[in-house]
Amino acid sequence: MSGDMKRLTVYLDAGLLEALRVKSLHSRRSMSSIVNEAVRLVLQEDELDLAAFRERAHEPVMSYEDLLANLKEHGKL
Repeated sequence: MSGDMKRLTVYLDAGLLEALRVKSLHSRRSMSSIVNEAVRLVLQEDELDLAAFRERAHEPVMSYEDLLANLKEHGKL
């Protein structure tokens, strides 16, 4: 184990754990490396979402009521 690695206890659903074991065997990768990759991907998705929010922060905001009124006004509802 690398010096920068830390131990963690994680409780998984039985089905997920079995799927992880199978994937580990078939891919010849450790379960830890698969879990690390999965966590990285989830965090990267969050990073992309936050970047999209920042890019759109200055766009005008429309309330739900105004949206419905606009759709009715234009014959969409």
